[in-house]
Formats: sequence, C-alpha cells, structure tokens
Amino acid sequence: MKQLFLLILLTMWVHVVQADTAFYGDNFSGTYECKGSNNKVGDYEVMATLKLNPHSSHNNLGTYDITTETENAFIYKGQAIAQGRKLALTFNFSDSHNAGYTTGIADLKSLAHKRWSYKNNYYEPDGAYGVYGSELCVMKKPQLLPSKRKSQTKNPTDQPVKKPV
Repeated sequence: MKQLFLLILLTMWVHVVQADTAFYGDNFSGTYECKGSNNKVGDYEVMATLKLNPHSSHNNLGTYDITTETENAFIYKGQAIAQGRKLALTFNFSDSHNAGYTTGIADLKSLAHKRWSYKNNYYEPDGAYGVYGSELCVMKKPQLLPSKRKSQTKNPTDQPVKKPV
C-alpha cells in the first residue's frame, strides 16, 4: 500500500513538472524579403510575414502563422514551428489545376538590431519527381515613424526678438 501511494505521488509530480510553461524562445515575427530558386521555375522573389501565435507557443516552441506573397501577387498561407533556431514550415497552395503542400526546414541566424535571416530548404510533391529548392530570407528593417516634434518658428531676419515692456 505504501508503495502504491509513492507511485501515485511520483506520477503526480511528473505531470506537474511536465506542465507547459509560457513561451520563452526568440520571437522571429516580422516581414522577410526572400530570394530563392527551384527546379521548376528557377529564380524568384517572395515576401514572407511570420506572426507568432502566443496561444499555442510554449516553453521554447514557437508557433507561427505565415503569409507569403509572390512577385505576381499570389498569396500562400502556412504554419511554422520553431525550436531554438530551427524552423519547420508548411504551406498550402493551390491553382486552377492542383492543390498541394510544400514542406521546408530552415536554420535561423541572428542579425544586428533584433533582426533574423533563415535559409529554407523545401520540397513540394507534384505527382512526378517533385519540386525542390531553397530560399534565403532576410528580415526587413523596421520602418521608423516620423517623430512629432514641435516646429520651431524662427524670426525671418534671425535677429533676437525684443519683448515689449
């Protein structure tokens, strides 16, 4: 009986220790300019936006929603999960003939000023041999908003203004 009690207590302790905690990993959210190449279309450029999903991110696992826009304005939606500086990506894409998915794996690198880059190696099944390629994506620099300083009015003659007495 004593052993059963200890076993139950140990099992409860393991569940408490394994409980998910808040996300504490790096946040890779941002807009990335990507240049890539694959065996079907050759060289291309896309814009990818990663947005952290804080509700499903925990411990060092960050989950992301991704939107990618191509040069000809096609938009693809996808998901990613990061563990440390590894990122797994999947996209759903469709055109008038096919619907399918692409899967990729990327290594993230830190750049200056809280920016990131990643190289994504991916595969898309196409019913034949598949499409494979890679792309290098670099986070865009944040746009600084113009400051709202009060304009300083100068005397047109640059002479000191005399105050009335």
